[in-house]
Amino acid sequence: MSAQPIPVNPISGTVAPGFEPVRERFAANFQRDDQCREVGAALTVFHGERCIVDLWAGHMDASRVQPWHKDTLLNVYSTTKGIVAVCVAMLVERGVLSYDDTVAKVWPEFAHNGKQLITIAQVLSHQAGLPAFDEPTTIKDLFDWHGRCAALARQKPRWVPGEKTAYHPITYGFLAGEIVRRASGRRSIGEFVQQELATPLAADFFIGLEPALQRRAAETLMPKNLVDPSALPSIEETRGSVTNPMLHPQAANTAAWRQAEMPALNGHASAEGIARIYAMLANGGVFERHKLLSPATIARMTQVLSNRMDLTLGMEANWAAGVVLNGTTTFFGPNPRAYGHSGWGGSFGCADPDRRLAIGYVCNQMGPDLVGDVRARELCAAIYSCL
Repeated sequence: MSAQPIPVNPISGTVAPGFEPVRERFAANFQRDDQCREVGAALTVFHGERCIVDLWAGHMDASRVQPWHKDTLLNVYSTTKGIVAVCVAMLVERGVLSYDDTVAKVWPEFAHNGKQLITIAQVLSHQAGLPAFDEPTTIKDLFDWHGRCAALARQKPRWVPGEKTAYHPITYGFLAGEIVRRASGRRSIGEFVQQELATPLAADFFIGLEPALQRRAAETLMPKNLVDPSALPSIEETRGSVTNPMLHPQAANTAAWRQAEMPALNGHASAEGIARIYAMLANGGVFERHKLLSPATIARMTQVLSNRMDLTLGMEANWAAGVVLNGTTTFFGPNPRAYGHSGWGGSFGCADPDRRLAIGYVCNQMGPDLVGDVRARELCAAIYSCL
């Protein structure tokens, strides 16, 4: 028996002529008869610097009292990782860092316990051998930036860096974020994002959400069928990567989570905020007269560094310097050269350099899949069908 329609707020926003099927696909997600039926969501697409899709609808909360607004923010989990990658690229652009530099060059303490030769490129492409904390770790521990970075500096890699690949779900943020902090005059990753990236691009993207902004944050709604990560197949290389600590979706609704800086987990963004950053990338590093990167640096950031089996994901992945390329998969539409990052629950941001296309999508009803989301695939398909 199919689910009964649930009344939602009218679809707000605009689409360019010819993109009406995208609005229809977006609206249809609010009437799905599966676990991905939307409660609140937003989608923004840029073609060049022209916004061709800007839609939002639904509610910020499970009780469906607070309507979703254009500037509603959502915890976007690992979609944050792609934005952190852009921050590293900006420091590479300025000559402060090189992807081939060792991490220890900017973070001397990191050289401990056999990590002296790990490069920034290996960290960003999940080859560093630090996919999890070895020490028992709680969610509250993740709020302690210096404590988590010190723990990683003490650790020994679980494999010879560069010889294996395993997605670093939580530790990536502290590793990449501390590289940015050390290379940028001890500015936190949240400060760097605001000062150097979000403010110039007028992009709503925050790592560390100050109390005054938390009223704009939508409630994260846990999947209707929550996969137990502890029940997934595990090998020694990835032990604890998704269970130390065990993340619970509702933790993202607490003030402490929102205010912390966890750049693998807790970026808060609007769909337009994500899309604006990726539009800068899709347009060769320039957006609305702000040049943040050169085409050469973007090409280096998006060069595939590892395309072997990812031991955490259980699939081959085309990891570049903090973003993943489509390759033979179709995370971000049909173009193998499209790249970006998605987050637990369904959010994503991506750029297609050949089409000069950028997409940002957020949804507060988390889907059941740990990798990929049916809404994202169908929205991308609808967008490309209209180009």
